[in-house]
Amino acid sequence: MVKNVRLKKGLDIRIRGGAPAVLPQKFITPASIALIPDDYTGITPKVDVKEGDKVKLGDPLFHDKKFPDIKVVSPVNGTVTAVVRGERRKLERIVVTPEGEFTATFDFEQITDSTRAQQLLLDSGLWVWLRQRPYNTVPEPGVQPRDIFVTCFDSAPLAPDYEMLLKGHEAELVSAVKLLQMLTSGKVYLGVRPGSCLENLEGAETVTFEGPHPAGNPSVQICNVKPVNKGDIVWTLDALTLLRIGKLTANHLLDMTTPVALTGCEITEPHYVSTGVGCDMSTLVKGDINNDIIHHRIISGNVLTGHATSLEGYLRFPYNQVTVIAEGDDYDEFMGWASLSPQKMSISRSFPGHFTKKLFCPDARILGGRRAMIMSGLYEKMLPMDILPEFLVKAILAKDIDKMEQLGIYEVAPEDFALCEYVDPSKLELQKIVAEGLEYVRKELN
Repeated sequence: MVKNVRLKKGLDIRIRGGAPAVLPQKFITPASIALIPDDYTGITPKVDVKEGDKVKLGDPLFHDKKFPDIKVVSPVNGTVTAVVRGERRKLERIVVTPEGEFTATFDFEQITDSTRAQQLLLDSGLWVWLRQRPYNTVPEPGVQPRDIFVTCFDSAPLAPDYEMLLKGHEAELVSAVKLLQMLTSGKVYLGVRPGSCLENLEGAETVTFEGPHPAGNPSVQICNVKPVNKGDIVWTLDALTLLRIGKLTANHLLDMTTPVALTGCEITEPHYVSTGVGCDMSTLVKGDINNDIIHHRIISGNVLTGHATSLEGYLRFPYNQVTVIAEGDDYDEFMGWASLSPQKMSISRSFPGHFTKKLFCPDARILGGRRAMIMSGLYEKMLPMDILPEFLVKAILAKDIDKMEQLGIYEVAPEDFALCEYVDPSKLELQKIVAEGLEYVRKELN
């Protein structure tokens, strides 16, 4: 029997510019691709290549200093054109110019136990696509998770439609679930929407989730099914990563292509495309951004958790979405943030836009100034988890590890506080605060 979870807390932000559910009709070949170590939380990178090196799909570009088996591999045959470092020689990105396909045959021995299953993911480079709770980091090899959770839908604004992208690939997904079952002593859970094509996927425990964003976040699904306690380790991954693992195990195919939804009010015609992992942004959005006179905010990801970038930037991991909205810094508005225009979306009943069902076109302005933290109770309304987010944020700012543990630091990831950040009257950078808190606890306790 499929378990159903109905969530009432949260918020669906109504934004115009969603891509229609039509499979990608064309493949965009990147002019260059880049892999960025900051996208792989928990890894301390050690570079394996230098500028001018020829690499093949699956060759390591860098690996983790503590666990050398954890490696980030090239998604394509090509030439390393840049190894970019920043302050104190921090590795910022490795750029590769593609000279081939983004798929390749990957041979391996028959998988019979958890050791070989882990080694396959490590050797193929797919290991770094997994995340663990606590800390939201790349998992350590040799550790057996209590359970594995697969999120099969994305509830973020204008997010890609996983259901459309997964339909017809049930055989590969079953193969991937069998591999994951070898890696855990518990269960493999699939978090789906009601009526999903994956509701009865063989080998997995399916849980349906109803409710607004952040229903699709792994932390929310874990908390409402089997919460993480101190000492527990739980792995998470999204359904597109599950499909990649399935193609590897079922077809011996290492697939580094990725579907991308081009969305947002400033995209001329929102749609899906297919490209390679780490595609350069100028190639990806060429000809798709409105040719108007306003400034544009290009986001690799969604408007809540994505990375602001530019045409010189790259598609960041793990996003399958690009959102383009107005920057908002090139025009003045009467009364500014206090304007009662019905074109302005708000959760407050003081604004007319709160009562309409229309889709809005937001810009990137904060609409207010940063100030002392206000205990408004708004965070709790946005986060359907059994924690006290306001008090957790205060404990993080105070660097009180005991309080953080009591208040649920092991259960959360920065993305879980994105909606809290959106509605926060204090305009605090909550995702940054939580990320720093998780890193602080990890370093202190490990």
